[in-house]
Amino acid sequence: MTGAAVAGCAPIARRLAADLPADVSLPKGDVEPTLRLVNRLSFGSTPGEVSRVKALGRQAYLDQQLNPTDDEPAHLTVQLYRLDAYRMDSHEMEELPIDLVLMQLQQGTILRATYSPHQLRERLIEFWSDHFNIYARKGSSAFRKGVDDTNVIRKHALGNFKDLVSGSAHSPAMLAYLDNQVNVKGVANENYARELMELHTLGVHGGYTQRDVQEVARCFTGWGIENRFMRPKGKFVFNSERHDDGEKVVLGNRIAPLGGEKDGERVIELLALHPNTAKFICTKMCRYFLGHTESKVVDQMAKVYLANRGEIKPVVAEMFSEANLAEAPPVQKRPFDYMISALRATGAQTDGGRALQEHLDRMGMPLYQWPMPDGYPVKSEAWTGTLLARWNFAAAMARNEISGTVVDIKKLEERSKGDLASVLTGSSERARLVAKHVPANDLTKLATACLASPDFQWR
Repeated sequence: MTGAAVAGCAPIARRLAADLPADVSLPKGDVEPTLRLVNRLSFGSTPGEVSRVKALGRQAYLDQQLNPTDDEPAHLTVQLYRLDAYRMDSHEMEELPIDLVLMQLQQGTILRATYSPHQLRERLIEFWSDHFNIYARKGSSAFRKGVDDTNVIRKHALGNFKDLVSGSAHSPAMLAYLDNQVNVKGVANENYARELMELHTLGVHGGYTQRDVQEVARCFTGWGIENRFMRPKGKFVFNSERHDDGEKVVLGNRIAPLGGEKDGERVIELLALHPNTAKFICTKMCRYFLGHTESKVVDQMAKVYLANRGEIKPVVAEMFSEANLAEAPPVQKRPFDYMISALRATGAQTDGGRALQEHLDRMGMPLYQWPMPDGYPVKSEAWTGTLLARWNFAAAMARNEISGTVVDIKKLEERSKGDLASVLTGSSERARLVAKHVPANDLTKLATACLASPDFQWR
């Protein structure tokens, strides 16, 4: 955020964040390397986490995050088990109110992002959820999104990109959202084919033509959702009678006739391993995690992507090299990132329920409800109008006014050995600038000021 923007927001910030005067501007400065790694790799540090990572070593921490297990804290496992949106069959779930299903989908995502020790996987899940965006309020998408999240996004977040694309292509949630269930021979629907190339793989300038879109659409005819009597309704199905079995040519590659379902699988392989896909995916990763799209970094990541045939781990490892992190500019937190980082920084206990989600709604980022297939925007300009809602959230959380969410500021102060501001801001210098404008004995105002401060809006 520029100094002018901060100054312009200061009159409101004074009322919400401990009466900071208009001339206060919190400097970014050079972030300590361990804190920088934690902030970029995760949704933000928890009390004591930076010290733990320093003791472990930055490379060991990165290696640990690149190889997550299925183990989660017991309290998180119990909370997730109670959510029907992740346990029930999508067809059975259609009898539930859509708002309840959406609330539970968001609840599960908030809880995992806040409490899972596998933070890199959670951040990649957010990244891929936007990349393969599904608008949950279209048709029956909300009832299918939980299965898509588990069997596609979470399963392949650190796996192979081809498997991720394939999983999405077979996902009833995606097929319904992009209308491929009505894609049949003779009247091919091009919606999924176009987004597959423009948004999921090659990118808008990826070198394909309208003819390629038409041919890819033909390859995916017959890929749909089971709804026949006495069949497992709501599951993926390939209907050979609805498939165009003629010869196709995609990006100059001949796909022989009579290939059936393999036509679509061949397209997925061609697209996932294409050099333009490598560049497109790596550019998006750089923008999301590093805050830039410098060609030298993107090109090196793309080279690693192609050498490893779409394996995601080596690409992420390359992106998080010490040199790349050292040169990365600050990245503004999107509303979801901001909320989770505040919960983690304060050691909050939350159920992730509707009261908390209402604050996310006011910040303009209700999860799984972006209507366009491109996912929520990453650029800072898209979120500059959310600051007032962020400050309201910071004040409400610090005062324990959000039902289902509790912050023990006094305990956090004791744990910080009297330096609460440094714990929340990650810097003694920034803490000094905040703390000198807050009454020393008013911990609630101090916490609010730190969470509402300009600096806390950035990674």
